[in-house]
Amino acid sequence: MTASLSRFPIPESLDELPTDIRDAILAVQEKAGFVPNVFLMLAHRPAEFRAFFAYHDALMERESDTLTQAEKEMIVVALSGRNRCLYCVVAHGALLRIYGKAPLLADQVAINHRVAEIGERQRVMLDFALHSGLGVGELDDDWAARLEAAGFTRDDCWDIGAIAAFFGLSNRLVTLAGTPPNPEFYLMGRVPREG
Repeated sequence: MTASLSRFPIPESLDELPTDIRDAILAVQEKAGFVPNVFLMLAHRPAEFRAFFAYHDALMERESDTLTQAEKEMIVVALSGRNRCLYCVVAHGALLRIYGKAPLLADQVAINHRVAEIGERQRVMLDFALHSGLGVGELDDDWAARLEAAGFTRDDCWDIGAIAAFFGLSNRLVTLAGTPPNPEFYLMGRVPREG
């Protein structure tokens, strides 16, 4: 492994990591076919690695009232685009292309969700996500009414705001460390995966 993945220490070998972290990384590698650089970037702080991925999984893998996996990834991509986080735009853009079955959508959402080929529901969701992730983030009566009119539940409002807040943290950490996206992410959801 090379130091170019982070301005901070990364493991020379997965064997030097705590067993639970090594196992988590190997599981992702088996599923994806590669180790996402963010795992290696965070591995030098085991307690933070565990907390980061526990909260990530709690938000992103949780069954939401009405939010789809594609919509969750839209939130990440829109916020990451505004935060100029290349890693998260590329990595989560790949997931958005896969979950949304739309090879152009991630690029549109990353640049300007207001002109992306999405419905009004997703536009309201992303407006609120940016309000939550970049602004004050208050869920006042006006926002609650807009979100409810778009079909979102109160739990959905929490999910939208929490995903935006969490990925603000993620964007900052990846940028701080100078961690680049893996080359594999660029083609995911654009070209068929090799069997």
